[in-house]
Amino acid sequence: MNAASAAEIAVHLESCDARFVPALSTRVDIAAYSQKIVDRAVRFEAWADDVLIGLVAVYVNDPSRAIAFITSVSVSDGWTGFGIGTRLIRECVGYLKQQGFQKISLEVAQEQRSAIRLYEKHGFSRGEMRGAVLNMHLDLEGRTCDRTVSRLP
Repeated sequence: MNAASAAEIAVHLESCDARFVPALSTRVDIAAYSQKIVDRAVRFEAWADDVLIGLVAVYVNDPSRAIAFITSVSVSDGWTGFGIGTRLIRECVGYLKQQGFQKISLEVAQEQRSAIRLYEKHGFSRGEMRGAVLNMHLDLEGRTCDRTVSRLP
């Protein structure tokens, strides 16, 4: 958690760029976004041989501890299908529940069906559509913490 530098996050996000819809580089300057993630987000990370292969970044700057916002979820090519995204989302949800947050929200492109299934698997509900973007949320009140961690292959 929170080990990656902005440069390591940038390399990771650049390697995942084409899998974002639309491509992340068309929406943000990846280097600046990576620095913002380091400066403002709590990060859940998966590593293999000193290379960042999975990342969930969540903004937790709501002073009332009401809502956290997941800004990025990514797993490097070659590492999908091993449960890394599932593990990182589970760790994120458990951490936010322990910290007293009431709700988690995120946005996902409607055509990212596998991402939507991942979020729904963890209890996220579909909210309103804004263009091609689906808002999703997870109510943490009354949820028990599930901090089970799976091992990488």
